[in-house]
Amino acid sequence: MLHSRLRWHRLFIPYFDTMYILGISAYFHDSAACLLKDGIIIAAVQEERFTRKKNDDQFPLNSIRYCLDTAHISLKDLDYVVFYEKPFLKFERLLETYLTFAPAGFLSFIKAMPIWLKEKIFIKKNILKALSEIDNSCDEKKINLRFVPHHLSHAASAFYPSPFSKAVILTVDGVGEWATSSISIGENDLINLKREIRFPHSIGLLYSAFTYYLGFKVNVDEYKVMGLAPYGKPIYESVILQNLIDLKQDGSFRLNMKYFNYCAGLTMISEAFDNLFGKPARKAIEEIKQFHMDIACSIQTVTEKIMLLITSSIYDEFKIDSLCMAGGVALNCVANGKILKNSGFKNIWIQPASGDAGGALGAAYTIYYHYAKNNRAQADSHDKMQGALLGPSYDEQTVRAALISADMHFEEIVGDEYYNRIALYLADGKVIGYFKGRMEFGPRALGARSIIADPRHPDMQTILNKKIKFRESFRPFAPAILKEYMTDFFDLKTESPYMLLVADVNDNKRLCLTEDDKHKTGFEQLALKRSVIPAVTHINYSARIQTVDKAMHPDFYKLISAFNKLTGCPLVVNTSFNRMDEPIVNTPIEAIDCFKHSEMDVLVIENFIIEKNKIGLL
Repeated sequence: MLHSRLRWHRLFIPYFDTMYILGISAYFHDSAACLLKDGIIIAAVQEERFTRKKNDDQFPLNSIRYCLDTAHISLKDLDYVVFYEKPFLKFERLLETYLTFAPAGFLSFIKAMPIWLKEKIFIKKNILKALSEIDNSCDEKKINLRFVPHHLSHAASAFYPSPFSKAVILTVDGVGEWATSSISIGENDLINLKREIRFPHSIGLLYSAFTYYLGFKVNVDEYKVMGLAPYGKPIYESVILQNLIDLKQDGSFRLNMKYFNYCAGLTMISEAFDNLFGKPARKAIEEIKQFHMDIACSIQTVTEKIMLLITSSIYDEFKIDSLCMAGGVALNCVANGKILKNSGFKNIWIQPASGDAGGALGAAYTIYYHYAKNNRAQADSHDKMQGALLGPSYDEQTVRAALISADMHFEEIVGDEYYNRIALYLADGKVIGYFKGRMEFGPRALGARSIIADPRHPDMQTILNKKIKFRESFRPFAPAILKEYMTDFFDLKTESPYMLLVADVNDNKRLCLTEDDKHKTGFEQLALKRSVIPAVTHINYSARIQTVDKAMHPDFYKLISAFNKLTGCPLVVNTSFNRMDEPIVNTPIEAIDCFKHSEMDVLVIENFIIEKNKIGLL
């Protein structure tokens, strides 16, 4: 295993008072950078937040600069720079795949080769060159550059920041170098790989194939499939299980490659896939019909079944109560909720940046513990992610200058009056853009770059989707609830600080539907008021929950507490501060722009409050 191969390096590592490790993910999708100082996360951020290009895959120059600036160091101070996967192994997989499927993959091959030969196969050289752009006084030869396998990076990102000293680690995504699913055991400082499933057999790529078939963007819109699923019925579940995948009782599987085209072609699926379901892939501009809802429900159901079989099997095998998860499939919060409830695991911790962005963090952790042989601090009840609040923040002077430059009339309010004013706006049905403190790392807004609203408002889901987010009407919204009130509203027995678990709304919070309402189908169900918190109750009575802890996120806790004191409701609607197909806002200027070009009523940036009807009155 990796730890035995690396142990001898300890003899050659000099003692440092402080060890800085920069982790990088780039060139495929969702590039990011993070910085560890003696094993503590100093900063972590995705490149998209700076470039404003959603899921930006370019080298994270801006993210690296931010990390170094936050720590007040330069490249010369870094002990290691580490990349989150092994490029030559990935290139090997690419070549072997094309040879296996030749000549069918020729067009895809000639399209991919120039990019690999120009950029990806020489990643070491390209990384060093890019770093020199950040600091041209730094000698490339003195940069200690390392590479860590993709799935080990994911596993490390899940285990090392977790509150567990020992856990089973499940990593499931599209594909790394070869692995698509892997099972490891993490104990103290070490991660020990047990087994893996290899490309082309992949749960992530199976789900992405259906994302493509439904007319959504692969590697971007998989969550839309998850949100669409409750509107349908799993009538194609047996078709999928009988034709597309050979699924065993332990969760191991193989895909029938007759139906897929991602190995040799330029699309995710083959003509046989279309023929199996009797319709061609939906175009993005086409109407979503009941057929598409049923397809979404079917693949979501199959994915939940696979993940539950895997986790139940590894719980029975290893008899360890704690489970850590990472990889893109770990963002499927509906499946996560089923795992928590039914797999046997007592504790579950999911990396909030489970996709490739989190790989940068896992790569850095791998070097710190595996390679440099540092000792992991004893686990306690809190994880090491600091609430995922690891990105940029902005001081009063910067915010004030941005507001004046944008000709915004603002008030500056502090103390309890600040939170009470926000609570009054919420109770009055106002939609608020909320921007305070350090930006979140990962795809979820957690109360630092959020749009918030009153969950009791029966039309709030429609208002937010149509007038604020400018996105599909079926998309659900999440509740952010004070941790101590969680069990009063939801059937969930554990914290969910990163909005990665779905649970049902309690029966005593649900409302009765009329007989006519019960028979409504598809998007007719959107207007139905199903609970006392309709804006965050999905049509199957579920919700993707964020629990807010006073110690972890004191500011957001105070805000929700003020709303609770005013209304008796200890939760708010929480969705990301952005518009459709845009990254979450990073700077005050971006927040002001989003506010101006949507129908948000109030903008809060740090202690400054701006009402929409007073814009331009400065």
